[in-house]
Amino acid sequence: MGNAIMSVVSFFPSKSCQRYLLGGDIEDLPPDKMMDLSGKHLRKFPLQVCAFTELIKLYLSNNNLRNLPPELHLLSCLQILALDFNHFKEVPLVICRLPQLSCLYLGNNYLCDLPAELSSLAELKTLWIEGNCFEQVPRVVSELKQLRILHAECNQLSELPSELWRLRELQNIWISSNSFCEFPHVLLEIDSLEIIDVDRNSIRFFPSMVHMKNLKLVIYDRNPCKSGPMVGEDVRRVGRWADFRPEATDELVPGKLSEQVDGDEHIETTENNELNEDPGSVRE
Repeated sequence: MGNAIMSVVSFFPSKSCQRYLLGGDIEDLPPDKMMDLSGKHLRKFPLQVCAFTELIKLYLSNNNLRNLPPELHLLSCLQILALDFNHFKEVPLVICRLPQLSCLYLGNNYLCDLPAELSSLAELKTLWIEGNCFEQVPRVVSELKQLRILHAECNQLSELPSELWRLRELQNIWISSNSFCEFPHVLLEIDSLEIIDVDRNSIRFFPSMVHMKNLKLVIYDRNPCKSGPMVGEDVRRVGRWADFRPEATDELVPGKLSEQVDGDEHIETTENNELNEDPGSVRE
């Protein structure tokens, strides 16, 4: 009943309705400089928030927002901004005027592109664009020199931009549940990568990743591949044939490999269910 009332009240932009949705007036800066307005059924950004210029974390997830006011740029200390599960069709350009922003959550909106101005976010290290309408990763992503974590799951991606090799700090890339028919070869050129997630795609063949010295984890389950990717000895794999690492002689004898594949056809490692969430993929 409470949610139904809040949904009705959210249609009315009056100050009294805003106070009801927010649970009262926002008067003081929280001691941890973090403000969580998630799930408040907001259709309009509460301007009084912009008065707290020392705010570091602002969570606006799971609302009904479609735009943000130009006054948001007053939050020049903001490092984390969560706008996931809203109704954005375009990224508000005012976001690109937040010089300290390091984590930006844009997942589960209606985005199909990112503005070129996003490249001005020189400190951006984590970008979530999962659950949108992207058919390709916007090229501006390749200009985010400090980017370490990219979440782009559940889109309509079939390839990655060749310029992505410029991201020499990129450690984790999550591109499961997309439309890749081939493994994105540009990833083989990014030496800094530690985690690659291509689960739930249509990849039939994996190139060797043995040369990727920093690689720690490859998630490739639920692809129609006939064997797992070749990786270094200490690299963990999640998918069928995860425990099978062909010897050099096996690669030259197709019969030996097919015997192993046939015998392990239905094996799925317990890692599928026990995989711990990467610390970098958890909200700060």
